[in-house]
Amino acid sequence: MAERDDGLGLPEFSGWLRELQEQPAWRARADRESDYYDGNQLDADILRRQREIGIPPAIEPLIGPTIDAVLGAEAKSRTDWRVTADHDREGVDVAEALNQRLNQAERQARADDACSAAYASQVKVGVGWVEVAREADPFRFPYRCLAIHRNEIWWDFLAREPDLSDARYLIRSKWMQIGQAALLFPQHAGLIRSAGMGGHALDLANLGTEGGASTDLAMSWNMARGWSIEEQEWRDCANQRVCLFECWYRQWERVLVLKLGDGRVVEYAPDNEAHQVAVALGGVVPEYAVVSRVRLSWWLGPHRLSDAASPYRHRHFPYVPFWGKREDRTRAPYGLIRGMMFLQDEVNARISKMHWGLAATRTTRTEGAVKDDDTTFRREVARPDADIVLDHDRMREGGVFKVERDFQLNQQQYQRLADAREGIKRTGGVYNAFMGQDGQAKSGVAIAGLVEQSNQTLADLNDNAAYARSQVGELLLSMIIEDLIGKPDEVFIDGEGIRDDKRISLNTPRTDPATGVRYLDNDIERIRLKVGMEDVPSTPTFRAQQLGAMSEAFKSMPREYQRVMFPHLLALMDVPNQRAIIEAIQQADQQQTPDQVQQAIEMQVQRALKDAQYDLKLRELDQRQPLIDAQVRRTRHEAAGKGVESLVRATQAAASVASQPGIALLADELLEAAGSDVDADAPLAPVAVERGIEGGALGAP
Repeated sequence: MAERDDGLGLPEFSGWLRELQEQPAWRARADRESDYYDGNQLDADILRRQREIGIPPAIEPLIGPTIDAVLGAEAKSRTDWRVTADHDREGVDVAEALNQRLNQAERQARADDACSAAYASQVKVGVGWVEVAREADPFRFPYRCLAIHRNEIWWDFLAREPDLSDARYLIRSKWMQIGQAALLFPQHAGLIRSAGMGGHALDLANLGTEGGASTDLAMSWNMARGWSIEEQEWRDCANQRVCLFECWYRQWERVLVLKLGDGRVVEYAPDNEAHQVAVALGGVVPEYAVVSRVRLSWWLGPHRLSDAASPYRHRHFPYVPFWGKREDRTRAPYGLIRGMMFLQDEVNARISKMHWGLAATRTTRTEGAVKDDDTTFRREVARPDADIVLDHDRMREGGVFKVERDFQLNQQQYQRLADAREGIKRTGGVYNAFMGQDGQAKSGVAIAGLVEQSNQTLADLNDNAAYARSQVGELLLSMIIEDLIGKPDEVFIDGEGIRDDKRISLNTPRTDPATGVRYLDNDIERIRLKVGMEDVPSTPTFRAQQLGAMSEAFKSMPREYQRVMFPHLLALMDVPNQRAIIEAIQQADQQQTPDQVQQAIEMQVQRALKDAQYDLKLRELDQRQPLIDAQVRRTRHEAAGKGVESLVRATQAAASVASQPGIALLADELLEAAGSDVDADAPLAPVAVERGIEGGALGAP
């Protein structure tokens, strides 16, 4: 990516840094809240005062277990991403293939761990961050998802969108060794090494020579001297470290866009032939719109090391915020620990005071009644086996010496301690049933109600986390699509024994037989996709819950339905060789019962008998075929001979009738007397006569 001269300038960058310094001071308070979660709940001032009056320090960390219950619920109910197509019919195969790629990236990039760490910071102090970026190390997985500490990220407080899509800037500060920074920007290695040494070792004699001086170092020396930002904020000369500012910012431009019929919006490119044809045909009309472009600028103090367009195809910053709660006026984030701190301090103070009171000893003595000095006396009287020597003369003169241990913990004090302990949980919206502890609720319905009440209290936090997690998936999917654009790829979809395995081809070159136009089948660049959260079993606890619910439904199903559902039930069980077991059960289900086997055998036997009889008939016909052919030939010869004989007789009869007409009448009478139908054969003679006449058989009349 080429750098631009009109990128982010020093005045604008310095203005943003001064703006960050004027933001609400919530980070120090967030650090203190995190210390309370870690158990660091007594500062130096409290410890000093307790030491002065002899109160032993005591801590009962109740914030940590309460927050851990919330974090554990998130880990046990974690859901997976699912890629779906915006259109109901188009892009289903593409969405399924990309869903496979996204789930693989989710595991390899450790997105679940990053989101869980960000959720923990969200619950504790109100904000967590996840970086979704490309991995610079070529030997690792191409993408990475990392949880970033809140103190490294600074953002535009004027932004209102939860995904910071309207933010002007987002700055991350990175402290690193000078050598590492010099390797990242080799063109500025001299500047970086000089800045890390606390100054610039310039040879003044070279400033006037041509080509021998480092002009950027000379300019940066004046910039560093006059910059208003504190020097310790961007370089640590003692430890040879420098702080690089990774500044993501937006520039707004007025551009022409094309709104396509499928809902996609693309920027009009004058050199794109497809855009020119679409506009010329009137299919789309270019429209002006104000859009933002994301850019990345690297800074070392007042020195700009790089400024270029965003290396990603999407239009977001590569850092996803996990928002907890935010103040109404300042929009400063805060979490659940803020409301627990006072009660935690009260618990610690009461426990310390009770321990001190139970071990305290009150003494009353006349001055000089004890022979030892005051320090030795106080140390000795605090021992349970104390041996105190009194002054005989002082005591005989009416001296007083009394030791009292009458401190008792009354019911009101204990009740207040118990209320403070429970108040920490109530403040966070977490009840004993949610933490798995015994409470007043005994029935299953009551316990389930308390758990659901805790879930309702945490619903806002969990909803924000689900939105942020979806945004992480969107950015990860965007990088996957960017790397696959125009490249043929084949994705194997494992059916896990329940469905048939299949392979989906992406970006396959095709040619339209009607027009001859070449295109890409399953083109991932032209499909509108979205990432959603689906209740897919991804944790043992969640799978166990679904297994229990499905098992109860399985028991009440008819037997024929159970055969269908049983493989799906096994898919929820964490057993070795799960796929092999499912396939074996499906094969066993396809096997026939003994009755079915017997019936099949009988059908096969009957079919075999029929086939055998058919073959036998065919063989018999083959054997009799020569005889049949001979009989046919003989019949034909006989028929031909009879025909000739009949013709001759007919000819003779016709000649006799022609010469003597009375013979015909006599013949008819004889036939009629014999019972023959004269009319039926009547046409034969004339026809024969006519044929004979036509053929010349009778001669001329």
